[in-house]
Amino acid sequence: MVIVVMGVCGSGKSTLGKSVAERLKVDFLEGDDFHSPSNVAKMSKGEPLTESDRAPWLADIRRTLDRYVKEDRCVVVTCSALTRTSRLTLGVDRPEVRLIHLHAPQSLLEKRMAERKDHFMPKSLLRSQMETLESPAAEEAFQVDVSLSAEASLEAVLNHLGDCEG
Repeated sequence: MVIVVMGVCGSGKSTLGKSVAERLKVDFLEGDDFHSPSNVAKMSKGEPLTESDRAPWLADIRRTLDRYVKEDRCVVVTCSALTRTSRLTLGVDRPEVRLIHLHAPQSLLEKRMAERKDHFMPKSLLRSQMETLESPAAEEAFQVDVSLSAEASLEAVLNHLGDCEG
């Protein structure tokens, strides 16, 4: 099973994704690590990515996820996956892929981003991401309100997923 943890910046994708992977004892992949240096530089300057900027990034993540599916291995990967097109590029419509959508009120996300240290994404990009976000429907993704405690969010996701053998 491939588990894609999606949401806008500040939603806690990395924190929750790492916790899920640790509890399931499976690999964890940080979607930001797949970004090209030019994408990171652009975002660091507060410039939102375009769909053409995102395309190679999403394709790289997809190739990696395809390997996990082919090898029948479990992995947790983070990716903003803001648009339906992005999610289809990742292959979230496959039965082997589970999509987890993290969301919270914008005010909480802004607070979280203001508290982050050592991250290339400035708080100013949250608005752009919120405007770009095409929230998946309930049947497309398990919805997690991350204004709950980190432990409550983790338990909700684990209960939803059940067992995953890596």
